[in-house]
Amino acid sequence: MNGKLSHEIVIAGAGLAGMPLASVLGQAGFSVALVEAKPLSQLISSKFDGRTTAVAMSSKRMLEVLGIWDTVDVYAQPILDIRVADGGSPFFVHYTHQDVDSEALGWIVENRLLRAAMLEQLKKLPNVQLLEELEVSDVIPDRILCNVELSDGRILKTRLLVGADGRKSATRRLSGIQTKEWSYNQHAIVCTVRHELPHRSIAHEHFLPSGPFAILPMLENRSSIVWTELSSLASHMMQLDSANFLAELQKRFGQFLGPLELEGPRGSYPLGSMTASSYIGPRVALVAEAAHTIHPIAGQGINIGWRDVAALSEVVVNSLRLGLDPGAERILQKYQQWRRPDNISMTITTDILNRLFSNGVPPLVAARNLGLGLVQRLPGVKKILMRHAMGELGKLPRLIQGFEI
Repeated sequence: MNGKLSHEIVIAGAGLAGMPLASVLGQAGFSVALVEAKPLSQLISSKFDGRTTAVAMSSKRMLEVLGIWDTVDVYAQPILDIRVADGGSPFFVHYTHQDVDSEALGWIVENRLLRAAMLEQLKKLPNVQLLEELEVSDVIPDRILCNVELSDGRILKTRLLVGADGRKSATRRLSGIQTKEWSYNQHAIVCTVRHELPHRSIAHEHFLPSGPFAILPMLENRSSIVWTELSSLASHMMQLDSANFLAELQKRFGQFLGPLELEGPRGSYPLGSMTASSYIGPRVALVAEAAHTIHPIAGQGINIGWRDVAALSEVVVNSLRLGLDPGAERILQKYQQWRRPDNISMTITTDILNRLFSNGVPPLVAARNLGLGLVQRLPGVKKILMRHAMGELGKLPRLIQGFEI
């Protein structure tokens, strides 16, 4: 099966993880093929995905280095404060950017605009080949190369295949990598609303018995909603007409920003956690949701995925510059040992938070209120939590620190 190398790296999945990875490697001068099952024009359509991303400070630095942030900056709404409350309890935690001397705690950007900016950057790189409406149908590694068979029958020969193809990753499945998964019996209902009063750049997270209800500020008088609901009720909510859906939404949102109007599509997604038994296989590496999925309770999903991208990029680029094989097991082990502990820690943290807050059990409610009250009165603890959410703790890849590789 050996033969002439067609690309040094092949990436499956042109999403929010696959495109920046291709950009890093392409800007470093290496030949890359980026394979995507959907038409690329569909990925940037306003009808395809109404979701938003909370971009952490550390992730913003990476996107700045790659030349992507300059394009989305005008569309990004800074989060200056975050207010966390347990239902109607008087106890809350208020985080502010001033406490950590930062311009913001994060930024809210529409996913389609992020993808459009990433795609625009990729099209400037002649050594990155975009292969749309194609899927990886087989993965055949050998001693020297990985033979990646596509759905049209062609075979790409590469040193390393990266699975950035999401939670149902074909790369992971074809490589024989097992997963551990569990469901929360919850769905995330997502939509955008326009409101009468300004949000003042404040994000809110209300913990309700069915799960967290997040209100994330967007440009103008708009907010992105991530409403966690029991799966049995979520399907009912999605079947309501716009007026009744909005009435249910307003009950949970409250009146503090005035009357609401729906803007754009609404969607619903099942929630669960998954972790791959290994992030690597023979000449294969997994990043982002191909390797792990977590509950959105802390808004960290894509941010830890971007840290995967930054770490793998650093390991791969350093090996190629030294004339080493980026698909060798000892090289890939460096990536796995770097990223797996952080990701498992975040998986456990979000799992515990969701189970702790998604119920109305009186003793737990009392414990939560006590905890929120204590955190609010301990500025040192608040700063650590904020720095962790901003992705500024631990061994950070160079891109996450804002440096080129």
